[in-house]
Amino acid sequence: MMNGQEVISLYEAMVGITDQMLAAATASDWDRLATLELQCAACVRQLKASGDGQPLAAQERTRKVDAIRRMLAADRQIRDLTQPWMAKLSAMINNKGTERRLARAYGI
Repeated sequence: MMNGQEVISLYEAMVGITDQMLAAATASDWDRLATLELQCAACVRQLKASGDGQPLAAQERTRKVDAIRRMLAADRQIRDLTQPWMAKLSAMINNKGTERRLARAYGI
């Protein structure tokens, strides 16, 4: 079980990761974004595994809420950057011409 300071440290580490994710998305570095998503997911698993823990003090609750708000803001920006790319990728996949070219290229 983690104490309050450990919980806050983990939330703040997640803020750092989401900031890096935003930078990767801004640079269209999708591989880096995927790697950072795995790191963030590992932090979430760690939080879940720690259980409810002890109640947070007022200052710790404030820091936790601030961290969550910052992560949500970065997530919103990341989605704004990735959704057009995902739509373009989906259109390419669904394009019959592209499908035929891929089939020929890979001998399918």
